Amino acid sequence: MRKEIIDYVGQNKELQRFIREQPVWYRRLSRNPQDLQALEIASLHHYRKTIPHQVEKFTNSVQMASMMMSMFQAMKSQT
Repeated sequence: MRKEIIDYVGQNKELQRFIREQPVWYRRLSRNPQDLQALEIASLHHYRKTIPHQVEKFTNSVQMASMMMSMFQAMKSQT
């Protein structure tokens, strides 16, 4: 693998961990160093850090809070 790619990946711990978990990316970057952006996108999808994943996480949190509020209101009305 090229030195500049190793340095770039070495600066980002998450990319290092992703390459260790998915060794196919090590081979892919060795053969085609221009795939660095594809590596970053694949890493974001793997760790669920894309915008749709963040929106989904936020929506789930709001739904959970709403369910808790309705449960507290139901408990309060019973007493």
